[in-house]
Amino acid sequence: MVNNYEQRPNPDIILESIGADRSVKTGKLKIFFGYAAGVGKTYAMLDYAQNQLKSGIDVVAGYIEPHTRPETMQLLSGLPVLPPKIINHKNIQLKEFDLDAALSRKPELILVDELAHSNAWGVRNKKRYQDIEELLNAGIDVCTTINVQHIESLNDVVQDITKVTVRETVPDYIFDNADNVKLIDIEPDELLRRFEEGKIYKPERAKTAMKNFFTRENLCLLREIAMRKAADRISHENQSERRMAEKMASIKLLVCVGSSPSSSKCIRWAARTAEAFHAPWIAAYVENMESRYFTEEEKKNIRINLDLAERLGAEIITLNGDDIAAIIAEYAKLSGITNIVVGKSRNKKTLKSLFETDLEDKLISLLPSIEIHIIPGNTTQKNYRNPKKRTKKQNLLFSWTDVLKTLGLLTAATLFCMVLQAFDIGDQNIIMVYILSVLMISRITMGYIYGVVASVLSVLAFNFFFTIPHYTFNAIQPGYPITFFIMLLVALITSALTIRVKIHARLAVEREHRTEVLYEINKKLLGTRGLENIMNLTNDYITKLFDRSAIFYTQDPENSSKYAFMQSAADPDASFLLSEDERAVAHWVFINQKYAGAGTDTLMGAGAFYIPVISQGNVLGVIGLSCATGQLSQSSRAFLHMLASQVAMALERQYLSDEQRRIIIESEKEKMRSNLLRGISHDLRTPLTCISGASSAILESGDCLDKQTHDKLVSNIKEDSQWLIRMVENILSVTRINEGTMNVTKTPEAAEEIVAEAINRTRKRFQNRRITAKAPDELLMIPMDGTLIEQVLINLIENAVKHSPEDSVIEVEVKKDGNDAVFQVVDHGEGISEQDFPHLFESYSPNRKRSSDSSRGLGIGLSICMSIIKAHNGKMEATNKKEGGAVFKFTLPLGGSESYG
Repeated sequence: MVNNYEQRPNPDIILESIGADRSVKTGKLKIFFGYAAGVGKTYAMLDYAQNQLKSGIDVVAGYIEPHTRPETMQLLSGLPVLPPKIINHKNIQLKEFDLDAALSRKPELILVDELAHSNAWGVRNKKRYQDIEELLNAGIDVCTTINVQHIESLNDVVQDITKVTVRETVPDYIFDNADNVKLIDIEPDELLRRFEEGKIYKPERAKTAMKNFFTRENLCLLREIAMRKAADRISHENQSERRMAEKMASIKLLVCVGSSPSSSKCIRWAARTAEAFHAPWIAAYVENMESRYFTEEEKKNIRINLDLAERLGAEIITLNGDDIAAIIAEYAKLSGITNIVVGKSRNKKTLKSLFETDLEDKLISLLPSIEIHIIPGNTTQKNYRNPKKRTKKQNLLFSWTDVLKTLGLLTAATLFCMVLQAFDIGDQNIIMVYILSVLMISRITMGYIYGVVASVLSVLAFNFFFTIPHYTFNAIQPGYPITFFIMLLVALITSALTIRVKIHARLAVEREHRTEVLYEINKKLLGTRGLENIMNLTNDYITKLFDRSAIFYTQDPENSSKYAFMQSAADPDASFLLSEDERAVAHWVFINQKYAGAGTDTLMGAGAFYIPVISQGNVLGVIGLSCATGQLSQSSRAFLHMLASQVAMALERQYLSDEQRRIIIESEKEKMRSNLLRGISHDLRTPLTCISGASSAILESGDCLDKQTHDKLVSNIKEDSQWLIRMVENILSVTRINEGTMNVTKTPEAAEEIVAEAINRTRKRFQNRRITAKAPDELLMIPMDGTLIEQVLINLIENAVKHSPEDSVIEVEVKKDGNDAVFQVVDHGEGISEQDFPHLFESYSPNRKRSSDSSRGLGIGLSICMSIIKAHNGKMEATNKKEGGAVFKFTLPLGGSESYG
């Protein structure tokens, strides 16, 4: 039988309901956009705020940059102003926007000037735009100002025009996602006149600015860029989704990111191109063995470049391999890349460069069908080659162990060659022994230097010991110099190839290990049920993989104390993860859906790195990793992000399961309510009518009734009253079931005592009926609600009494069957008709012509019995006996599980 309430819930509907519970109204962002300081952005913002204030909007000036222009400052009059936050920095008092005060005040609209401002050290966020994001997430509307040179993707364009490097930038997504952008524009000549009049800067500073940044040519170009940026935004808003989808399907960009500072230029160019074509783009970094020996400066540059790409909306990937061009080409083929962006620096020609093919040339040969865009590097980065040289020096690692290995193998090879010479074996075999020794040295030592040195020493040893004249470095035969050269060349090539194979093997092992770990975690998470088990499993893997202590929250840390904490043996005391300060960082991550903590731009003073676990745009949890032993590397962050994705799927699956279970329980509750209402409407009507009729007959007839008729009417009233009492007991039994979870309170009860009590109560009402009981010899203790199970047995026994002859026997039996206890009530009556089986345990029959008490099971007795048994995680069924009569049987688990399945 298929019921609507048993249909599987739609997962999409469940996800929407979960999202609706978590959804919070976000504020709207209005940006006043200009091409230079002094165009009137702050003036326009304050004027807009005054109009909003007059309209009854709760407006607060959160932070307004001090201006020398009196007409601008006059617009502040009448506006509530939030006091600035005073920060002491190097004995200087700095005034910053007070984010916490703004969140506490929570106005409808707040004004925060200078979107691109960098906060002083000690403030929660590194950048002001991060403060504004928090305000928007809290549901507060924000007005702010920004100039075109502060847009991240346009930073290098502005630098090329003005020859000035702008340090304070804002990610493009802030500008692109703004609800409203208002372009504030004036003529460059008018702006220069304001400079001359001292309305923007003080006279001495204005003269310097007009000679450098604020020249008429620069202002005209900046104005054009600002207008084009605003026009592009309008154009993008007017484009249809269909056209955008077509463009996205046709173009996909990949930008190659390295440790060079000029990589940022490639990233910005790719971001602008992707925005223009509405195309997805990827920032790829190839990690090889040399990456391990990078200087701190190079590691910092890589982290800065990847963070920049992420802020501009790129998907970040890290590839592993020694041949960068081959790795990128293979990934591009597999990922459907149509355009690749690489940087090109102008370097001095060297001997090595004559024999080495450039990256862009390799890519062109490997990918003839993909467009390669070459972006010239910044000419200002002239000293970048120095870190590379230092890297090469660090590759020449010195180790006494490797020195001894090298000398030992060369000595062994020389002795073995002397033995071969004693047996008059040719020089070619001696040369092969030395080449073999070089190969072995390259295999068991670290770095290139030992293979190179071994190659040279092997040639010298061959010349000294095995060429005539012996024990000198002279070679009188004319062919020996060529032999020495070829031997040295073969030894060097063999050494280089061996080291490269060794590097490839290590990289392959690392990739295999990561893949194996992800597969193992995914497999374990698929088989794990329960929120607490998922949290413990995740912490266990993270602690082992990173050798750091971990903490995992699955709810907002501010409102819940539910978390899993695991201390790593390799980590010092990490109890600080449980402190209120660290909990506040995790709360921020949960609310803002961004990572924070050590090594980030937000709450950088925290002792751990926190990453949100996100699925379908909803935060399902927060993972914190201790940084007491050092900050996480870029590759570790990327791997942690992949782990978080796996955990997000497991949590989402668990939440879906819990939500589906809740919906099924709600359906069961609704069905139970319907059973009660239908049972009351059908089963209470007949006895109440009988009682009313019998009592009316007695009252109206008075003494005219004979004693036999009078007694029969009174007996009928009593019988119907007792039936009503039993019905009320059934209804009261249902109220013992926990309404919210369909669970019951279980305690171990002796089965035979429950059966005996049920039979005794039934015999009081049916004194002339024979009822037998059968129980096992052993004491059978069952977790149950004794009162409810007793009521079930009473209903089944009374049902058997009603539908069997008066001289027949009613059999009640309880027995053990594996991990279940089985109760059954057997009668010897007419049995159950076929038409009643489908609706036996329902309170209402579709056949409305039949009265509610004319057939078995069409009242609420059996329906309530089924509800009680289900609440105990049991099963109930009914069958007919071949020789006549019916058997009602239900089972209860002996394990005492509290969950409803």
